[in-house]
Parts: sequence; C-alpha cells; structure tokens
Amino acid sequence: MSHKLLYVTQEMNPYTTVSEISDIVRQLSPAMKDKGMDIRILMPKFGNINERRHKLHEVVRLSGMNIIVDDDDFPLIIKVATLAPYRLQIYFLDNEEFFKRKSVFLDDDEKAFDDNAERMIFFCKGVLETLKKFGWAPDIVHCHGWMTSLIPLYLKKVYHNEPIFEDSKVVFSAFENDADDNFKERFLNKATINEMEESDLAEYIDGEHLNLNKGAMMSSDAVVIGSEGLTDFVKANAGDRAVLEYQDQEQLIDAYIGLYNSLVETEE
Repeated sequence: MSHKLLYVTQEMNPYTTVSEISDIVRQLSPAMKDKGMDIRILMPKFGNINERRHKLHEVVRLSGMNIIVDDDDFPLIIKVATLAPYRLQIYFLDNEEFFKRKSVFLDDDEKAFDDNAERMIFFCKGVLETLKKFGWAPDIVHCHGWMTSLIPLYLKKVYHNEPIFEDSKVVFSAFENDADDNFKERFLNKATINEMEESDLAEYIDGEHLNLNKGAMMSSDAVVIGSEGLTDFVKANAGDRAVLEYQDQEQLIDAYIGLYNSLVETEE
C-alpha cells in the first residue's frame, strides 16, 4: 500500500552519524521508497555536514521564513540533497546561529550546548512550517530521536486544525540518549508556542526530571522501541498506543511496513 511518509530525524547516514538512529533511518528510507511510498525526509543541517561533498543547495521557494523561539525571530533556510542511487531527496533545515557550529550536540569539552533546547524548538517548529509551505499532506509523520520530540505535541496542540495534518498519524521512535536533563528549565520556559501553556508540557516531566521520550510518546499514535534498553520503559508508559518492539535488522522493513499499514487502515 502506498502512503505519504514523512521521516523527521536528528541524523541520517551519510550526513550525520552520532547514534544508531542514523543507520536505521538510512536503511528504512530507500526500502520504503522501493515499496512505493511517497517519502520526504527532513533533518537539521548541522555544521559538520559537508555541503560540497553531499551536493546540498538551497531551495529558494521554501527558504525565507522566520521561526519564533521565545519571542525572537530566527531565519530558516532550507537546503536539499539527493541520496544516490535511490533518488531520495533529503531536506535540511539550517540556521547560522543554531547549526553552523561543527559539533552536533556537545562542545569540545563534551558538555551539552546551552541552547540545545532552543535548537530543538526551532527545528520542530521549522519542520511543521516547512510542511505547510510544501503543501504536502503526510499520512504518517515518523519522528526519530529526542530532537524531534516536540513534533507530536505541536501537531496535537497547535497544528491539528491545519488541513495538511488533519489526517496524519504520528509515530515516535524512542532511543536512549543523554539529552533529557540538560536543559529542563530552558525547555519549560521556551517550548510553548502560539497559545500553548506551560501545563501542556506536563507529560515531558517525570518526577523532578525532563523525559523527552515520555512526552513525545503521550502525543503519538504509535511508538517504536528504537533502543532495546528502553523496552520496559516504553511498555510501562505507552498506555493503549500501538507499540512496535525492538527489531533486528532482518525484520526491520517488514515490521515498519506492518505498523504503517495498520495506522492508515485504522484511519480509513
């Protein structure tokens, strides 16, 4: 069955390879296209991505928007590359203040960047505004990694009345990461957009700690266990949402197709 499938990811091989996410998205993307799905991929344009090597160029018709983060405007530049030989187009969200630096999430002393919360908010909101500009209505929005974790909530609370998202199902892949408690106060102060209240972020708080995986799961239609070590956590917190167990490489493609089909067929 052919679906319009949006992958939003914080990384993808060969552009950025920080964790297991990069290889999973790299494996899934061409496979889903081969299965007849209409696929788009959006990710941050981190400063360590070599534009010349990967032949990135700006998409002028999509660039030029300003994304508001905590009442400040930041210009959004959209670039695109084609993943050969699959003819997959990868769209990169760029901003000089947030993404020019050569490191992805940590500085030279292995300390998390102070503005990681703002970078995440900019990226998540930028993805949804870019999709509106595309005018392309995804059947499935599949988010990979903590940097995408606000997208399920934004779709539920802010963008649910947008025509291109009204039939979209949201899948969140939960991975082990080190981001959760690095920026709790900045996150709570800045992650609300439009008419949201800080109370709308309550699901992202687990006791005294920030838990981005938990918050994203609560606003998603289905959850994928991306890291085997999160199996117990996801099952304990997923409620009645569909959960795809951690998959070995051999079963990966068929398992994901089965999940996507079940979500769209349920909607129909």
